[in-house]
Amino acid sequence: MSREHSKMVSLVVLAVLSLIFVEPARAELRVGAAAVKITPPAGTPMAGYYYERGSQDVIDDLYAKAAVLDDGSTKVALVVCDIITLPRKTVLEARGLIEQQTGIPGGNVMMSATHTHTGPALARDSARDDLDRGSSEPARNYTTELPKRIAQAVTEANGKLAAVQVSYAKECEHRLSFNRRFWMRDGTVGWNPGKLNPNIIRPAGPIDPEVGVVYFESTDKKPVLTYVNFAMHADTTGGVRISADYPGVLARRLADYKGPDMMTLFANGTCGNINHFNVNWGSPQTRPEEAARLGTILAGSVLKAYMDLKPITDTTLRVRSEVLELPPAKVSPEDVQEAKAIVAKKDQAKFMEQVKAYKVLDVEGRQGKPLEVEVQIITMGDTLAWVSLPGEIFVELGLSIKAASPFAQTHIAELANGSIGYIPNRSAYAEGNYEVVSARCAEGSGELLVQAALKMLQALKAQTTSRK
Repeated sequence: MSREHSKMVSLVVLAVLSLIFVEPARAELRVGAAAVKITPPAGTPMAGYYYERGSQDVIDDLYAKAAVLDDGSTKVALVVCDIITLPRKTVLEARGLIEQQTGIPGGNVMMSATHTHTGPALARDSARDDLDRGSSEPARNYTTELPKRIAQAVTEANGKLAAVQVSYAKECEHRLSFNRRFWMRDGTVGWNPGKLNPNIIRPAGPIDPEVGVVYFESTDKKPVLTYVNFAMHADTTGGVRISADYPGVLARRLADYKGPDMMTLFANGTCGNINHFNVNWGSPQTRPEEAARLGTILAGSVLKAYMDLKPITDTTLRVRSEVLELPPAKVSPEDVQEAKAIVAKKDQAKFMEQVKAYKVLDVEGRQGKPLEVEVQIITMGDTLAWVSLPGEIFVELGLSIKAASPFAQTHIAELANGSIGYIPNRSAYAEGNYEVVSARCAEGSGELLVQAALKMLQALKAQTTSRK
């Protein structure tokens, strides 16, 4: 064989080998975003407290916001609604409509609530529905219509799919949120013990200061979507006027900078024991102006994060979910009798009596059946992870997931794909007070969620690694 012939054969072999071993080019990521107004009619009962309120006006509109992500083989949808909670029934109905209208598998849709306390009451099939008028005709009508609005948002987003570039970053905001449980001088753990209270020793738990940001822009550098994840109760506006609270302010501030065509999708993190009250500051903190202050500060953190954005090259999407059975809290026949007597008192009953009574009646109504909840994971390459958790989750549980997650940045959306109310960490049960008294699930339930989430995160990471 001549030298030239030999060289030609070698080149052919190398070309064949390159076709065998070079990974096929990945499809570009396409994203669409849409928002559908879900502001309730005037007079609709409002959610969030243990007494009745009817909406009298609108400060700013509420929305169901959706982002559809398509990597060429898998489509997912991230949905956030400006409401206090998403009943599991609402989630399942919306998923069914989304699947019919778009072909996106229902199990690939992650839905969460911002937890605004100035939004409509929903029919939740809870003993408390009569108290806040979630069982009223306006609330039932709103709850019936909500899945259609959610599906409309996803369908519109799916119709706007276009090629994007995606990048991510995170900031830390240490002075916005506060743990609302405190060790007191009498040895107890207090809950929202009041501003400038001399009996406060220190917070009973941490906060999660991380502001997670994912930014999507078109291939010609036009803003499309900013996803923001931060852990803090949305209960700052107060009153009887409808408002999206500080997440609404955040969206408007970012639109001021990026332009009105960019949508902000805010998912609340694990804030079951986190709110905005600074007990060392005497200024009032429940009014629309406070929501504006908080939303502006949070927007500032996102604006700083924009400077640190890192591009993501592997935008492969993967989805896993698991339905868990959590043990219900224990209640006795005596607890049930007492609860019925307290409910009969109506507004004459004390606040903590009401909290316990409605929890007991909800648990008793299950007749010992476990609470079925979903933990869902969506990942992008080996960089990003989104984790859904089904209730108001104590921050310690979210921090545990983030600390052990194998992904570069992990976002946790609470009140997602349904809600069973408060889910404290194990040690909080011995400390007691509001969230523990209210919790429908038994001690250790939160840790079961953490275990399930980490197991799926590790499996998805291994799947990503084996592909490379």
